[in-house]
Amino acid sequence: MATITELKCVVRETLERRGVLGQLKARIRAEVFDALDDQREQRPPLSHENLLINELIREYLEFNKYRHAASVLIAESGQPQVPLDREFLASELRVAEDMSAKSVPLLYGLVSHFLNSSDDGKKVFIRGNSGSNTGHRPNS
Repeated sequence: MATITELKCVVRETLERRGVLGQLKARIRAEVFDALDDQREQRPPLSHENLLINELIREYLEFNKYRHAASVLIAESGQPQVPLDREFLASELRVAEDMSAKSVPLLYGLVSHFLNSSDDGKKVFIRGNSGSNTGHRPNS
């Protein structure tokens, strides 16, 4: 008869082989974060910018098989469980893609654009407080 230790090893190996163990660990981690989260401290509302940024990060994480990190991101951020439509995301960011670009996350295309841009090395000017609700007050 198998010992408890042997049984644990067989169950662990079976779950790992099926790819379930990582998913279970991620789910437990997300539930622990949720349980530890101080419900008295309200998070700022999920702004449009944060929704888009989180979705870019989620797409990147899932593409690279970082599913555990993606599940924690979703749990902590309040991001919808169902991913945003890629075409909607590209439209919101005013990104045009060809078919080959759609095989990788949008974040790769955005980074590639800035790394390979031929704007004579000029920096991109970014303004704070674009007029949207980011949940923070602008500096006075």
